[in-house]
Amino acid sequence: MQKTKKYPISQTDEISRRKKKMGQVIVIEDRCKGCGFCIANCPRQVLRLSSVFNKKGYHPPEVVDTTRCVNCHFCEILCPEFAIYSVEYDDFEE
Repeated sequence: MQKTKKYPISQTDEISRRKKKMGQVIVIEDRCKGCGFCIANCPRQVLRLSSVFNKKGYHPPEVVDTTRCVNCHFCEILCPEFAIYSVEYDDFEE
């Protein structure tokens, strides 16, 4: 008996599905208190501590590489000040 895939997926479908999961991180610098939760817990190491100060006197995170974000929303779940969020990055679909 030969096994076949129940739901065959072509390689182009798999690639397009991966592209839809890419995201872009947006930091609201004036809300940030520099706790570093987002930096320490990012699964793809998209963020790092910036060298500039915000209005409150803290170092907010900055995006290192936008293309590494998988839009998991983990940074916004961890942020106690709601100073960071991610959105789906549409430019990868072209």
